[in-house]
Parts: sequence; C-alpha cells; structure tokens
Amino acid sequence: MNKKILQTLEFDKVKQMLSEHIVTKLGEEHIQNLTPVNNFEKIEEDLLETSDAFNILRLRGGIPIPVLENIKPHMKRIEIGAMLNGVELAQVGRVLRTVTELQNFFDDLKEAEIELERLYEWNEKMIALPDIAKAIRLSIDEDGHVTDEASSELKGIRQSIRRSEQGIREQLDSILRGNNSKYLSDTIVTMRNDRYVIPVKSEYRGQFGGVVHDQSASGQTVFVEPRQVVELNNKLRQHQIAERKEIERILAVLSNELAPFRQEILQNAFVLGKLDFINSKASFGKRIKGIVPALSHEKHVDLKQARHPLIDEKKVVPNDIVIGEEYQAIVITGPNTGGKTITLKTLGLLQLMGQSGLPIPAHEDSVIGVFSEV
Repeated sequence: MNKKILQTLEFDKVKQMLSEHIVTKLGEEHIQNLTPVNNFEKIEEDLLETSDAFNILRLRGGIPIPVLENIKPHMKRIEIGAMLNGVELAQVGRVLRTVTELQNFFDDLKEAEIELERLYEWNEKMIALPDIAKAIRLSIDEDGHVTDEASSELKGIRQSIRRSEQGIREQLDSILRGNNSKYLSDTIVTMRNDRYVIPVKSEYRGQFGGVVHDQSASGQTVFVEPRQVVELNNKLRQHQIAERKEIERILAVLSNELAPFRQEILQNAFVLGKLDFINSKASFGKRIKGIVPALSHEKHVDLKQARHPLIDEKKVVPNDIVIGEEYQAIVITGPNTGGKTITLKTLGLLQLMGQSGLPIPAHEDSVIGVFSEV
C-alpha cells in the first residue's frame, strides 16, 4: 500500500487503539510493523488467528500473557559473552516461566476440545526450558535481587552481615542512650560512606574518637564513626565486598547457562510477542464491536452496517456498502456534511484493517476483497 493512503485514512490511529491492548514490548514491535498486505493466503491466516483469539477471549477471557520486557538486547549481550545483571535475568526468567504457563493453558484448551485454526501451531513453536527457568527463579526474585537461596556461600555471607550490623547497632545504641548522648545533635544512627555513624555537635567532635566522615551544611553537626565500632564497620565492609563478589559469580554462572539456549529463548520471546499481538486484536475487536470478515477471491465487497472505527459509536452512522459483484462503481450524492467522505473513508479504512488481519466494525457475514491498492 502507498503510504499516502495510510495517512489519508488515518491507519496509524487504528494502530494506536490496538496498542492500548498490548502488554509486551515485543508485541509492540508487531504493531509498529503492521501494514496491509495483498497476499490472500497471508491475510487469511492472519484473520484465522484473529478469529481464534476471539474464541479464547469469549471462552477464557483472553490469552493470559503478563507484562514482558524486550529481552533481545539481553540475548545480544549473552552472545558476546557479557554478564547480565539481576533485573535482566529476572526479565528472561519471566519469559521462560510464561512459556510454561502458556503451554499449560493451551494444553487445557486442547483437553476441553476447543477448536483453534492457528494458535495451537504457534504454541508448538515455543520451547520450554524448565531447568534454566527453575535456576533463575531460585536465584533471582521478581525485582532482580539475588536471593539467599542462590548459593550456600551467599546465604552464609548475608548471615554474617546481619550479625555485624546488629553488633554495630548495639554499640551505637548504647552511646545514644548513655551519658554521652548530650554531645549528640540527634539520637539517631545514620550512614555515611557506607559506614554507620552518629551525628555529633561540631564542638564535641573529639569526644568519641574514631573517624569523622561528613558534616552538615551548617557545619554545626559532624557525622562520627566512634572508635568502638571502627573495627566492626571494617568487618562489615569485608562481608559486603564478599557478598558483591559472590553475587557477581552467581550472575556470571546464570548468564553462561543461558548462552547455549540463546536462539530458543529468542524464539520464545518472538512467539510470546506474536501471541500478545494476536490477543490484542481480539480485545480491540471487542472494543469496537468488530467481527472477522470473510475474504472474497473475486474482490467482492459486502459490508453490512459498516462503521468508521475512529468516530464515537454514539454518533457514527452505519452504512451498507456493496461493490464488485453486480456493479463496479457507486455514485454517492448528498448535501455538504451529509457523510459522503466518511462513507468513502469507512470503505477504505475497513479494507486496510481487514488486509492487516484486524477485525472490522461491521455486522456478521461482511465480506472484503484483497486489493493491491486502495
């Protein structure tokens, strides 16, 4: 299709409406690349997928796809031997878990003997990787934090960190409650330079020994690490360094485990994006009260009660538009603002939508043709 007709008929506004029902980043890519085609078989397949999605929406409330990020950049980094961070691994893990969940979903549909023309084929293109999915789930939480269960070493280090922090707080709490509290600007424990400190009045900065790490903007308060917690803070710091190194090791191991399955993971992400896109077509169709049109090999068009999708349904006037079988031209007459242009645009836009595999706002048994230009 020439770009001018897509602009004239505001096809992009239809795509914007469709994108409101997308939940994955890769699904968004499918919408961005969506354009009408003139291949009869391709349009037929796309419309069958839309019809399948309508059935699932009616029977199961839609395909249960969660919010998913685009993991293609992550797989590119895996390809060059880079290490993924916790958030990136969590996003990959979410994709892998979704694959298993959707395979179970489609298995349930099969057991219920629900007939689908195309979506079972898409389901079969997903490849479950349960071992990797389990390893990520045990090691990385939903927010991308490495869990204590990621390794016994990490669990032990974090227990040491908690003990060190408790010891430091006990020492500092005794200062806050003791006779020396009168030298403090406030009875709180805070952090400076990753060290536990207390706020001391500037004139008493030498009262507790230790190290001064910072001072307030007014200069009336200094933040002191008392001498009795310096060694405890040093041990805590050592544990924190050990924790960081162990986390990096765990992330590297998980990243390396993904490497041999990079293509399978990319395939899964593509299919999930495709299913999200197909799902969005049904949700969009429900919104516009649309139907899946039949296709005519002879390029006959028979639109029953066709409505322009970009006009408020309370204001839009439905029209029957028939052309191509008994006659090849229609003369539209009427006064200004009588709806002539909108009728033409309705015919053109619905034809573009149908040739993009989208539902159209019309009554059942509507038919469209397949044209190389509009």
